[in-house]
Amino acid sequence: MVWLVPLVALGIGLWLAYRHYVMQGPLIDIRFKSAAGLQAGKTKVKYRDVEVGEVKSILVSEDLKSVIVRARLVAGAEEYLREKTRFWVERPRVSAGRVSGLETLLSGPYIAVDPVTQGPETHTFIGLEEPPLFTTAETGTQFLLRSEQGSSLKRGAPVYYRSIPVGRVIGAELAEGGKAVVIKIFIASPHDRLVLTTTRFWNASGIDVTLGTDGVQIHTESLLSLLIGGIAFDNPDSLEETGKPAEKNHRFPLYPNRERAYETLYPKKERYILFFQDSVRGLEVNAPVMLQGIPIGRVLDIKLRFDEEAFQFLVPVLIEIEPARIGFIGDPQRLAGENLVERLVEKGLRGQLRTGSLLTGKLYIELGFHEEAPPAQLSRYGEYKVLPSMPLETLTQKANAFLDRLQALPLQEIGKELQDTLAGANDLVHSETLSQSLLELQGLLTELRQAAQSIDGESIPAFNAALQQLHQTLASAEQFLSPNATLYLEVQRALRELSAAARSIRSLTDYLERHPEALLQGKRR
Repeated sequence: MVWLVPLVALGIGLWLAYRHYVMQGPLIDIRFKSAAGLQAGKTKVKYRDVEVGEVKSILVSEDLKSVIVRARLVAGAEEYLREKTRFWVERPRVSAGRVSGLETLLSGPYIAVDPVTQGPETHTFIGLEEPPLFTTAETGTQFLLRSEQGSSLKRGAPVYYRSIPVGRVIGAELAEGGKAVVIKIFIASPHDRLVLTTTRFWNASGIDVTLGTDGVQIHTESLLSLLIGGIAFDNPDSLEETGKPAEKNHRFPLYPNRERAYETLYPKKERYILFFQDSVRGLEVNAPVMLQGIPIGRVLDIKLRFDEEAFQFLVPVLIEIEPARIGFIGDPQRLAGENLVERLVEKGLRGQLRTGSLLTGKLYIELGFHEEAPPAQLSRYGEYKVLPSMPLETLTQKANAFLDRLQALPLQEIGKELQDTLAGANDLVHSETLSQSLLELQGLLTELRQAAQSIDGESIPAFNAALQQLHQTLASAEQFLSPNATLYLEVQRALRELSAAARSIRSLTDYLERHPEALLQGKRR
């Protein structure tokens, strides 16, 4: 019996040791580049500020390029130890886009975890140097943007929809071949439903200043986009069919600005060349090509060539026209069957440089009809068709043309006739006939004034007497027509007697109609 007590104590100790081993949880290794701020036995592992483990030891890797942090998690954490589970050190971070980890100023840094429940299980992880922009608990969709001009967007840059931030930039990497950049973005739910297959994305970084033919245009999304950049997207209205909701990792082109993003895309394009002999300073690539003031294309390339036969310099300008921008009234198939461009050239279609803005000095190409242009035909230069052109009409040329038209006017004859007219008017004003007429008119006005005064003195008293006599006549008539006048009473009595006689005659007539024999026999009793 003496050995029973130590045997029971030994069993209880073994049971406690087994329970402690079972309740310990798994032991994991996390590889970081640095262990700054981490301490063995003190640094905690947390998920949503709930302690789920503790750092047990910190070792240096064999290649001396990183550190291995060994941590013990709570029991039951095996379910969340998957390959896509992420760990990072949460410490104070202040950047242009966000501020995080301020609570660790007092409590010290800790290791944060973003658990995943799907995938193969593992106990070795590579820690993140920066906190993830979103956790697996946040719902949303990831999309890919392709930019041909590179990207200066930073990780964490906002994604805007109508100036409201709805997502973040995850990162950027070179595409296959290195000719483009693929940008990964994440748009949180429910805003990811706004992304359709026809959605347009454009770079909203900084200030978009455009110096074009329409003048200076300035656009920016927000103050934050000035510091770290940003991306904006929208679904422009068009006559085309609305796109479907985009799936995960759907690729979209990233346009350089808002204006380019809102341009309608036309698959069919035709290219022509125009030759100019004037200076094309102010004409740039992507300058618009106008027809009747409506853009139908753009400038693709500008070169300088020397014509040996004509011994002069020429500037060939390659333009791109989108025929679908021009609608047809009538049967488009009949017009398409004919050589429409050749007919338009025969009618006087020419290309001409025009000044779009006096402020910027930018030029554009205007396609218009010039009846005074010499006859020309559509020709070819290499693989491109050549449209005939007209010389640039500058302000000096316009002023010279105006001066030529002004000089053609008969100014001497007009001045002589005007001088004769003024001389005749002067003679008329100083003539004796006009002076005599004015004196006679003044005398006539004096006589009219005297006649009016005499009429007032004689006619007004007679008119007052006539009014008094009329008043007396109306008073006498009122005496005869008043309700208490004798004549009025007699007339009323006579009217009553006439009414009684009429009733008697009506009664006699009714009786004779019923008893006509009364005329011979008399009235019966």
